[in-house]
Amino acid sequence: MGEEVRFEEALEELRNIVQILERGEKPLEEALALFERGIALVSACSKRLDEVERRVEMLIRDQAGQLKLCPLEEHSPSGG
Repeated sequence: MGEEVRFEEALEELRNIVQILERGEKPLEEALALFERGIALVSACSKRLDEVERRVEMLIRDQAGQLKLCPLEEHSPSGG
């Protein structure tokens, strides 16, 4: 995955790959290539989620300026 892919696009492509592989209709070489692409997408999505988590942690600080880690549910508009 040399190019920068948006998280949502990568996730959608990964869903499509999973559906194709589950059907089992592709020849082995094509299935393997799809699997490799899927692994690259999972890796890229995981890396992106880690980056976002670090940014969120930097933004959530208590009044004393200390980092306050808490579940995302505590910050959801619906209250959980």
